[in-house]
Amino acid sequence: MLKDAIKIGEKTIGEKSPTYIIAEIGSNHNRDISIAKKMIDEASIAGVDAVKFQTFKAESLYSKNTPKFSKDSVTPFDLIKSIELPRNWQKKLFDYAISKNLDFISSPFDYDAVDELDKIGVPAFKVASFEIVDIELLKYIGEKQKPVIISTGMANIEEIKEALNAIKSTGNKDIILLHCNSLYPSSPEIVNLKAIETMKKVFKVPIGFSDHTVGIHISLAAVAKGAKLIEKHFTLNREMPGPDHSFAIEPYELQNLVKSIRDIEKAEGDGVKDKSKDEQEMYEKGRRSIIAYKDISKGTEITRDMLVVKRPGFGIKPKYINEIIGREAKVDIKSDQWITWDMV
Repeated sequence: MLKDAIKIGEKTIGEKSPTYIIAEIGSNHNRDISIAKKMIDEASIAGVDAVKFQTFKAESLYSKNTPKFSKDSVTPFDLIKSIELPRNWQKKLFDYAISKNLDFISSPFDYDAVDELDKIGVPAFKVASFEIVDIELLKYIGEKQKPVIISTGMANIEEIKEALNAIKSTGNKDIILLHCNSLYPSSPEIVNLKAIETMKKVFKVPIGFSDHTVGIHISLAAVAKGAKLIEKHFTLNREMPGPDHSFAIEPYELQNLVKSIRDIEKAEGDGVKDKSKDEQEMYEKGRRSIIAYKDISKGTEITRDMLVVKRPGFGIKPKYINEIIGREAKVDIKSDQWITWDMV
């Protein structure tokens, strides 16, 4: 039985918990540790829960014979080689993130990366969408007995089940699945946010969303759909060179993302349809009730033309107007005075 609430560091990810927000730095450090640290600073200012990097080596990720992607001018091998995270940075960045009260997470793409990240003490592992079919690597990650976050871009239900079973076979039940699209950027037309609801029903684990669209609005919609973890690429400046900068959000947008998610969480409420305690004054003064249209003397039989319905709501509710007609005024009622039951 998998868990419906997972703990990463001091934070819980589940239906009753705040959305866990990951600022995906990825390769946007441009192999400059000062940029990486500046990005951690900005992530901390924004109020995210974690920063995430990617730990890969070109030699173990791509065959040198892999042809170019249509959008690229270099081969995947050469591109990946140019943006590798120097692995001697990882402990430094881990410690720096901790000093900023952020969790440090990375996506391992080879066995050495898994061991190195485990050794520095990462609180969870993140599996990229493309690696979901590497069952042996998934098992190796699962054996570390730390929470595993799996992106599911391009994967169907059966492939996701196979990945889950690989992790479960190690005795590790701390799994979070992220709905995802594997285009950079992704157009809204392919996002398919309804898959979040499908995955929640099928897998019974926390479901999140790894967002590769432009802007923050699709992430916000995902939270409204029930995503309990949001992962979003960010950059210091979209004009910087590199494959992931152009579709990433900048620091001010990251701040807006976090604030907006927290507002959505506040707005979810308890589902009971009624006025809130903060609306009490509006309820009393802004709603309508039955008001005297003219002076009504004590002892007068009340007729319809003596009454009007308008604000405030201090008087008898409008739905009872026919019950007042024909009754006798117990007191003098001035024009424009609301009428209460003790007056008739």
